[in-house]
Amino acid sequence: MANNENQNQLKIELTPEVAGGHYSNLAVIAHTGNEFFVDFIAVAPNMPQAKVVTRVIMTPENAKNLLFALRDNISKYEANFGEITRKQPKNPGNAGNIPNPFEA
Repeated sequence: MANNENQNQLKIELTPEVAGGHYSNLAVIAHTGNEFFVDFIAVAPNMPQAKVVTRVIMTPENAKNLLFALRDNISKYEANFGEITRKQPKNPGNAGNIPNPFEA
């Protein structure tokens, strides 16, 4: 049985270039009928333009799997380190617009 388990394991390679990662403090999500697009963006204060550092494209099923995986990991994180609090925007009438991650 152990031999069968080894055959079903997925080997994942993490290259040094990818292992360094990209910092992102904003994500923008869009979708079509077949895909979800998640653009991870690095926003800097007092800069007129923000750079997309990574774009991830996934199927709707995989996007939903990501949602559940994030929810599970956030619950585990909060159980260990306490609740993550979200900062409320200064201007609540700005709903629907991209929030400024640097507003306190």
